[in-house]
Amino acid sequence: MTETLLVRQAGCPLYAEIDGPATAPLLVFIHGNTLDHRMFEAQTPAFRGRYRTLRYDVRGHGRSRPLGPHFSIPLCAEDLAALLDTIGASSAILVGQSMGSYIAQEFLLRYPQRVIALVSIGGTAITQRVAAVDRFGLRLTPLLFRIWPYKALQRLTAQRVSIRAEVQRYAFECFQLLPQRDFLAIWGGVATALHYQPDYRITSPLLICYGEHDNLGRIKQLTPPWAARDSAGRYTIIPDAGHNANQDNPVYFNRLLSDFLAETLAGVGNRL
Repeated sequence: MTETLLVRQAGCPLYAEIDGPATAPLLVFIHGNTLDHRMFEAQTPAFRGRYRTLRYDVRGHGRSRPLGPHFSIPLCAEDLAALLDTIGASSAILVGQSMGSYIAQEFLLRYPQRVIALVSIGGTAITQRVAAVDRFGLRLTPLLFRIWPYKALQRLTAQRVSIRAEVQRYAFECFQLLPQRDFLAIWGGVATALHYQPDYRITSPLLICYGEHDNLGRIKQLTPPWAARDSAGRYTIIPDAGHNANQDNPVYFNRLLSDFLAETLAGVGNRL
């Protein structure tokens, strides 16, 4: 039975849904920018029998409104810590898509002892060196989005995140619910999330994946260097999928995640 949770944190009521056995390993799903917890509707039923699952609306998204005084990826990492503290979870497996990958990585940086494993879907490394042209382009996007007609931006984004019409409709529905001022605040936080750390390596079990048709931003160009840096992790391209790969090809993704989790938990002795 699904349990709902509302945690007030730094000016924002964080909405979350919890499923599965209370004593099972905790699997946390973190959605991408402009979306909400429903992004993982194809994952929760597949995993809640073996895992305790938590999916939530990142501040400013879905039912986690108002956004609060500001938005940043570090603040979102602290939001996640507050959620885990509220349910009494000392550690978790983090599954983040796009912006959700940024949040998961920032949480891992701050609380490495609380992360059993990290799964990135359509995300890039926040601690890796990025070419000057990419850094400039990322920092320019908030200005571009201020002058872009908002409805046109919503339609184009929804079309580009997925190769499936029903997922595009879902993405457009979510984006329509997001006021422009909140979107600009959120994107400003995303655009400033990168912080190069030359000696940093992820030592936790890691799965990096993205859809073969992911043409959003520079995912295809920036993900392989991340996989090469953290070469002990697994690196997979999900077939028949775009940016929202877990939604576009849930059967493949669920099997990939299931295999990774089984291997990971066997290796860490089911550390909780």
